[in-house]
Amino acid sequence: MNKQHKAGFVNIVGNPNVGKSTLMNQLVGERISIATFKAQTTRHRIMGIVNAEDTQIVFSDTPGVLKPNYKRQESMLAFSESALKDADVLLYVTDVVENPEKNLDFLGKVAKMTIPVILLINKIDLLGQEKGNTSTQQLSDIVEKWHVLLPNAEILPLSAKNKFGVDMLLKRIKELIPESPAYFDKEQLTDKPARFFVTEIIREKILLYYDKEIPYSVEVRCDEFKEKDNSIHITATIFVERDSQKGIIIGHQGIAIKKMSTEARKSLEKFFCKNIYLETFVKVDKDWRSNEKELNTFGYNQ
Repeated sequence: MNKQHKAGFVNIVGNPNVGKSTLMNQLVGERISIATFKAQTTRHRIMGIVNAEDTQIVFSDTPGVLKPNYKRQESMLAFSESALKDADVLLYVTDVVENPEKNLDFLGKVAKMTIPVILLINKIDLLGQEKGNTSTQQLSDIVEKWHVLLPNAEILPLSAKNKFGVDMLLKRIKELIPESPAYFDKEQLTDKPARFFVTEIIREKILLYYDKEIPYSVEVRCDEFKEKDNSIHITATIFVERDSQKGIIIGHQGIAIKKMSTEARKSLEKFFCKNIYLETFVKVDKDWRSNEKELNTFGYNQ
């Protein structure tokens, strides 16, 4: 008797900076979502697809849940809330330092869900660092607090960074997803086009190499993507909101943008496994974060 095929959508939600993108990358086995130490790193909903002979798991990473202050953040929150509507299994990610009562409105929506919810307490490698307080005791206290807020959720501790508990989570997900044919081609890794990952990788380097408000005032557009057998020629535009930000991105004698572009090129070569020729330009667009048309262009209102 043939074994039934299982397939399902597993959506990852939670507050900013709790390790959702790191977890996504560990589960998918590829560097699909950029993961840095800064909040608001993920701005879109990104799918990563895990295929086996008898299963297909479609993971979806979402922006961190936050109270929106402008239209771009409204779109980011919409991505997160949409993840509550089309999941077969929901992964709610928190960590050992987060206040469990943060963003109670969103948490209330999670509590009402009828699908399986797995609450993941990430970064447990940080426990046991307080004097006189064992890691077991600390974890027990955290689990109890979350059990009150999400009584129907299954709770699993893990460390996405160290890949502790990830295999156990993947096994549990395979048990929970329904019987179904595959939703995507078995060779497909993600739902996003190549140009999307160009902009994500460049934006990651901006997050890493520039301070203060610069990374959050920046968006990237891939203008040209010409692929040959062994190489790809890429032209990208970096949008900022003020002339002063443009100057910071470029840096004295262009040193800053050259360094950032070099690091982006290296990561792009690793991602695409081809030689990359990258040209980057900087343009001032004063209201891109609040302009509906611009947000559509950058893919926030899809």
